Amino acid sequence: MRILIAEDDPVSRRVLETTLLKWRYEVVVTTDGRAALDTLQKPGGPQLAILDWMMPELDGLDVCRRLRAAPPAHPFYLVLLTARANRENKIEGLEGGADDFLAKPFDRDELQARLRVGVRMLEMQQSLADRLRELEEAMSRVKQLQRLVPICSYCKKIRDDGNFWQQVESYMSAHTEARFSHGICPDCMESIVKPELEHFHQNQGQALAAS
Repeated sequence: MRILIAEDDPVSRRVLETTLLKWRYEVVVTTDGRAALDTLQKPGGPQLAILDWMMPELDGLDVCRRLRAAPPAHPFYLVLLTARANRENKIEGLEGGADDFLAKPFDRDELQARLRVGVRMLEMQQSLADRLRELEEAMSRVKQLQRLVPICSYCKKIRDDGNFWQQVESYMSAHTEARFSHGICPDCMESIVKPELEHFHQNQGQALAAS
């Protein structure tokens, strides 16, 4: 998991970076809110961020607000790092789009626990997004099958969108996840298979008699 650090104080920034690297996170470091916002909005950018509330250019709360205001390419988990940890500030931060708070100076055990929560939340959101995409794809296939399907009156082949004629099982396999096993229905057994077997046995008997 990649984690972005946005912290203008060099000592705090270095302590955070060293701690996260020790825990085997991949770390992206920025020193102001504008750089943090740009990095988070890039395709494939970090999804978990630790943002100092007080920074130049944009503060951490502004970064949260702007990220939440724009259509997200992927989910974010945003932790505000601040000495302003009173009730009013927490409410303001949560309403502005922060997911969690960490008071300065931070406790390492608390930081680790909060990051683990963030990782779990992002994994759950990604899992839900994957399930939603699978559902949308399934619904798209269902809609394809609900439309009028041109089928030959004689051979029962189906015409696809490219004006090619396919066997029913080929068409269904291409548009659904259905797989086919072949058998013989009772009607075809009586009207087709049994007469063919009888004809075969008659020919066999005639051939043996002639020999």
